[in-house]
This record gives sequence, structure tokens and C-alpha cells, in this order.
Amino acid sequence: MTALCLDMTVSLDGFVAGPDDGPDAPLGRGGFRLFNWLDRRHDPGPSGEVYAEATATRAVLAGRRTYELAGRWGGDHHDGVPIVVLTHDVPDEPPPGTVEYATDPTEAADRARAAAGGGDVLVLGAGAAQALLRVGALDEIALHVVPVLLGRGRRLFEGLPAELVELELVRRRETPDTEDLARRVTHLRYRVRKGR
Repeated sequence: MTALCLDMTVSLDGFVAGPDDGPDAPLGRGGFRLFNWLDRRHDPGPSGEVYAEATATRAVLAGRRTYELAGRWGGDHHDGVPIVVLTHDVPDEPPPGTVEYATDPTEAADRARAAAGGGDVLVLGAGAAQALLRVGALDEIALHVVPVLLGRGRRLFEGLPAELVELELVRRRETPDTEDLARRVTHLRYRVRKGR
């Protein structure tokens, strides 16, 4: 069964970007520190394994802000897979490559699942994550927790309503203690428990 899996890197205090993020500073002040672990994305070990897993997905569902701040990935996130962008307003200009827009989170999830053709869907962006959780469409959450406190910025789950969402830890991987501190990360993967 196709799973929609959020894949996000966060600081220990829950931020996905530092303060003052925007077009000129997509990750805000200090936010690039969150992605040093990607220096090891092609190496054997935990970081290489989780990166390979994310890029083995057969479709991407991203929030519009994430999509735009990432330079639209040049129309191709990985391997030419279909990209569904969840947005409030569909732009007049046609999207590049395999990109399509959706304004409803359930519709976006359905389109991404169909586009994945039985494979999994990589979900990116705090706004998309919150919207999908609200409608019960998110199946898994993969967090790459970096041992740093940003103090301010954009929080991953800040916009959620006050409802209980139960998660089941299905995997925990850590970089070795011998790894340079700037590249250390704990990779956590949770299943969203539904119907409770």
C-alpha cells in the first residue's frame, strides 16, 4: 500500500528553519546547520540509508512555500517523479516538468498516491504536514533530529489544532559518536496511528 511519509530535518527544539527565512535566506539564520548531515548522504551508514530511502519514493507532495523556497527543484526533485504542490492559490503560469498543483489536502494526497503507482510518496514542508495531519492523510513521519537549538524560526508542528495524534516509533538510527559533531543526527521514523 502506498504510504505518505513526511521527511523533515528539525532542530532539537522543533524548528525546520531559523528566524527570518524567505526567498533570500530559504533556511533563515542558522538554518543551514540543520543539513550538515546530508554531507554523508552517499556514504554507507544511517544517513546514507535514510537518504536513499527518501529518494526511492515514486512521487513528492510538497507545500507551496517549501517548493518555492527550494527553487522549485528545477522541476525535478528526484528521478523525474511526479510532484504535487499543495497551495492556497494556483498560479496562472503552468508548472514545470512533472509538477501539478492542488488546493485541497485530501485531493493532493489522492493525486500523489495515484501518481506514485503503488510506491511511497515523499512529503515535504511544515504547512503540507500540518494540512495532511488535519485530514488524516499522513501515514508516517521521518524526522532527522539535529542536536542543536535554534531558539526561533519556523516550527514543524506549530499550526496544528489541540488534538491528540498518536505515533508509533518504528525505527531509530543514530550517527556514530565518532562522527563530527556538526554532522551528527538521530533519524526517527514514526507510524501515525489512525482510528483511535
